Amino acid sequence: MKRTLLILGVTSVFVASLSAFKPEPKTEPAITIAAPAIPKIATMQMSGGELLIAKSDCIGCHHKINKLIGPSYTDVAKKYPKNDKSITYLADKIIKGGSGVWGKIPMTPHPKISQSDAKLMAKYILSLKK
Repeated sequence: MKRTLLILGVTSVFVASLSAFKPEPKTEPAITIAAPAIPKIATMQMSGGELLIAKSDCIGCHHKINKLIGPSYTDVAKKYPKNDKSITYLADKIIKGGSGVWGKIPMTPHPKISQSDAKLMAKYILSLKK
């Protein structure tokens, strides 16, 4: 009986010591890789007009620099002076659409865009004038 209790005691101590054992994780030397500088997101804020353009279907026909179906925004900015008359004219073109100014392909009207939003979009486009 003493022998059984001794074996049982040694076994329980052995099991308890195994449960408390935590192997140390293997660590490899750290490798430092120099990454190129990434601009902070805060410096890449969009203006109100640019954001409205990005959220609309304008990108299907227009690009900031390259001509697609319609003229690039920079080409539009080169053609019109940055004044209230041009902003109102372009805002009306955005809302009502049009044709003949940049070729035979008509611009799709966007009647759901408000006059104030269209003016913000026009101001952004004219701000691209170099």
